[in-house]
Amino acid sequence: METAINMALTQNALKVLQKRYLKKGENGEPVETPHDMFTRVAHAIASNDLNYGKSFSDMEQLEKDFYEMMADMTFLPNSPTLMNAGRRLGQLSACFVIPVEDSMESIFEAVKNAALIHKSGGGTGFSFSRLRPSGDVVGSTKGVSSGPISFMTVFDTATEAVKQGGTRRGANMAILRVDHPDIIDFITCKENCNRLNNFNISVGLTEKFMEAVSADAEYELINPRNGKAVKKVSAGFVFDLIVKHAWQNGEPGIVFLDRINESNPTPQLGMIESTNPCGEQPLLPFESCNLGSLNLSKMLKKSSAGTVEIDYNRIREITHKAVHFLDNVIDLNKYPLKKIEEMTKGNRKIGLGVMGWADMLTQLAIPYDSDEALATVEAVMKFIRDEGRNASEALAEERGTFPNFKDSIHDGKRKQRNATITTIAPTGTLSIIAGCSSGIEPIFAVSYVKTVMDGTRLYEVNPWFEKISKERGFYSLDLMEDISLRPSIADVSDIPADVRKVFVTAHDITPEYHIKMQGAFQKYVDNAVSKTVNFSSSATTDDVKKAYMQAFKLGCKGVTVYRDGSREGQVLTTSSHHEPAAALSTNIVDAQAGAQQKLTPRKRPKLIKGSTESILTGCGNLYVTINEDENGLPFEVFNHIGKAGGCASSQSEAIGRLVSLALRCNIAPDELITQLKGISCHQPIWANGGKISSCADAIAKAVENYCSHSENSTQTPRKSIVNMSMGACPECGGVVEHESGCAVCHDCGYTKCM
Repeated sequence: METAINMALTQNALKVLQKRYLKKGENGEPVETPHDMFTRVAHAIASNDLNYGKSFSDMEQLEKDFYEMMADMTFLPNSPTLMNAGRRLGQLSACFVIPVEDSMESIFEAVKNAALIHKSGGGTGFSFSRLRPSGDVVGSTKGVSSGPISFMTVFDTATEAVKQGGTRRGANMAILRVDHPDIIDFITCKENCNRLNNFNISVGLTEKFMEAVSADAEYELINPRNGKAVKKVSAGFVFDLIVKHAWQNGEPGIVFLDRINESNPTPQLGMIESTNPCGEQPLLPFESCNLGSLNLSKMLKKSSAGTVEIDYNRIREITHKAVHFLDNVIDLNKYPLKKIEEMTKGNRKIGLGVMGWADMLTQLAIPYDSDEALATVEAVMKFIRDEGRNASEALAEERGTFPNFKDSIHDGKRKQRNATITTIAPTGTLSIIAGCSSGIEPIFAVSYVKTVMDGTRLYEVNPWFEKISKERGFYSLDLMEDISLRPSIADVSDIPADVRKVFVTAHDITPEYHIKMQGAFQKYVDNAVSKTVNFSSSATTDDVKKAYMQAFKLGCKGVTVYRDGSREGQVLTTSSHHEPAAALSTNIVDAQAGAQQKLTPRKRPKLIKGSTESILTGCGNLYVTINEDENGLPFEVFNHIGKAGGCASSQSEAIGRLVSLALRCNIAPDELITQLKGISCHQPIWANGGKISSCADAIAKAVENYCSHSENSTQTPRKSIVNMSMGACPECGGVVEHESGCAVCHDCGYTKCM
C-alpha cells in the first residue's frame, strides 16, 4: 500500500495493540506496526474476491478500502481477525457454540473441541440442558450421574490450562434450561467465587416459565433423558432465586430461549440452545460467527447551519464495506473443526454492530437517558439493519444465497447472502483501539487519574468533554482533578447544567433506562444485544426483578446485571418466601456461606512515592514507610526496627508484608487499622501524648495518621471511582469495569469472564 493514514492512536491503544494484537518475534517483541497489522488484515480479507472472478486491480481497490476503514477506526473486526488474518493460524471468528450430548463420549469430545477453539482465540458457548440430572441412573453401568455442574468443572479446568494461546483468556458461556431438574444447583453454582471463573452462566427461561411467574403458579422440571416430569415447583421461587443471586454477584444472567428461537433464521436445522460467552450471538450447535463494529463517533458531520448531525451517507458506505468484509472472512477462515466449517458456511452468519454510541450522543448533545436518545437509536440502528440487508442482498445476487437459504425465514422474501447480519457486541478491547466508548454502554467516568511508570499523574479526560469545556471556557486542571474524584459530574456546579445533563455516566442512569436502551437496539438487531444494566449498591432484589420483567416486556433476548460492590465477597443465602430451597432438590450445592472472592494483588510500579514516620515503641524506634498508589491511597507498608534477623524486626516485617498485600488487594485501610490497633505486648510505652501498646498498634496508628493527613490535604484520594469499579487490573493495576458479564481494563485491554 502506497500511503498510510495518519492514525491518531491513544497511548492505551498502542499499549493494547503491542501487547495483544501485533505480530511478535521470537523475543516476544512486536515485529509489525499498527499500519503493518491493518495492511496485513486488509490484504488477506480482500484477496478472497479473486475467488469470485474479480481482477487484481479490483482486489487492490478493495484492499485500500478495507485498510482505510480500519486505520481510520470507522470499522474494526473482532479480535481474532485482527490477530490472525494473513498469518499461519488463520482462525478469524470470535463466537462458537459446541453441543454437549448426554454421553461421556460427547462430553469429553466437547472438552477437546473447546480447547482447540480457545487455543485459536475463540470463545465457546454450551448448553448443558441435555445432560441427565445428578443422581439419575446411568444405564450402561447402573451407576449414578454426577449431573451438569460437575462436568462444567471439567470444562473450566481445561479452559484454565489453555488460556487461549496467551493472547486472549479462555471464555465460556454455560446455559441450563429453567426446567432442568438441576436448575437450583446451577443458579447457586457460583456462590463460591473461586469456582467456574472461566464461565459466564445464564438460565434459559421459557415462555411457559414466564407465564407461570406472572400467574404465581408452579411449573414442571423435566428429565432430559426421558422427557418425563420429575416434579412441580414454584416458578416464583426459582425466579426470585435467580434474581437474588444476580443481585448478590451478577450471576446468573438470563436468556429468553423461546424469543431467541422466534428469530432463528434456519429453524429447519434445529433449535438454538446457547450463545457465545457474552450472550449477544445465539448460535446452532457447531456454528461460529465473526463480528465487527461500526464506530458511531466517526459517523457525524457539520450541517449547513454549523451544528453536528448524523452522516447517514457515511454509515451506508461503511456498512456496505463492512458486510463485504465480514462475508469474505467466512471463506478465508481456517476453522478448528470440519463440522464448524460446514455449519458456518451453510448459514454464513455475520454480526455487524456498533461502538462509540455514547460518544455519538454527546457530540449530538443528547443525554443518554432521554427519550430523544431512544428515538435516535431507532433511527440509526434501523438504518444500519436495512443497509446491511441491502448489502447482503447485493452479495447474494453476485455470489449466491447462503446454502441453507431454502426453508429459512428469508426464503420467499428477498435473497440474502447471510442468515443474520446484525449483532451488538461489548467491544471491550476494540473500543480501546478505536479510542471510543464501548459498544452501546454509557461512559464510565468523565475524568480519571492514571499514574504512568515514572510516577507522573495524568488525567484521562473524555475527549468530547475536554473539547466542550475548552470551547466554552470552563476547562481547568483543577476541575479535571476534581471530577476525577467523582463517579458523576451531576453535582459539580462549575460545569454548566446542560453539559452535566449530556455527560451522564453509567452510574447516573437508572436501570429502567439501561433496559430501554437495550430494548430499543434489539428491535433492529438480528441476533442479540450485549449490554450491562448497572445498579447502585443500595439497589434491592425487587429492583433487579423489575428490570428483568421490563426486559421481557420490551423484547430483549437476555439480560446481564451488575450491582456496585456485589463482587467484593459477601455472605450468600438461598432462602425465599415461596418455599425452602431444600424442597426442590436433594442435591443442592453447598453454599459455602461467606465465601470470599479470590483477590489478585495489584502489581507494583517501578516508581512510587510515600513518607516515613518514626514512632517510639517499647522495643525502640519503629520506622514505618507508607507508599501510596496513583489515587493517593495507601499501597504498601515497610517497617524497620532493631537489628536485622531479630525477633522484633522479623515480626514487624511480617506485619508490613501482610498489610501491603491486603492494601494491594483493595482492602480498606480502616479495616486493617481496626484489626491491628490496640494489640498489646509486654512493653507498652507512652509517647507523643498517647499510648503505643505494641509494634502492631504503632503500625496501625501510622497508617491512621497517613490516611488522616491525606484526607485533610488538597490531594483527596479518588475513592468514588475505585469503589464504583470492580477493583484493580491484575496485569497493570488499572481500574477494571464490568461489561456484559466480563471484567475489562480500559488501560491495557485485560479481559476475563466473571
